[in-house]
Amino acid sequence: MGKALGPTDEFFRRRDEWRKHLMLTNQFRHATPGLEIVVVAFGIYVAGEIAYNKIYAPSHTSPRSH
Repeated sequence: MGKALGPTDEFFRRRDEWRKHLMLTNQFRHATPGLEIVVVAFGIYVAGEIAYNKIYAPSHTSPRSH
C-alpha cells in the first residue's frame, strides 16, 4: 500500500498540519449561508428593473399648450 514514513517525512507532516486548520481554510462560504443565492437574486432583480425602465420609459416630449 503506502510506504512507511521516515522521521523526516513525519516531521514535515506534523509541521504542515496547521495549514489545514479550520480558521485558515476558506470558511467564508460556510460563515454566510445563502449569500450566493441572495446576490444572484438581487442581480436578477436589478437587471429586470433596468430592462423594465428602458421598455416602459415615459416619453420625454414636452406637453402641448392649448
